[in-house]
Amino acid sequence: MKKIVTRVVAGIFVAAILVYEVDSALLRDRIVTKQHPYGTVTVQFYYAIHEKNGKTEYDFQPPQPEKCVNSIFPHSGYMPYWYERKHAEKGIVI
Repeated sequence: MKKIVTRVVAGIFVAAILVYEVDSALLRDRIVTKQHPYGTVTVQFYYAIHEKNGKTEYDFQPPQPEKCVNSIFPHSGYMPYWYERKHAEKGIVI
């Protein structure tokens, strides 16, 4: 039983590495052929400032474009487009 579990875990690990490498290769191909490897999402930043009286003050900043990558996983320091689109509002707690 232990041998089967070890093989299944190893197989899942190898499959995850393979999917990441294929995603990376497809992104590199998009960069070379200039087929829209990057995108932008307008992100709303805000500061959540905790006050002494227990209330929280929200200070909204102007919306800013944020660069993202058109892939499944993050690459080159950029988050994927699908993730950025779902998280278009980012809070900074002070």
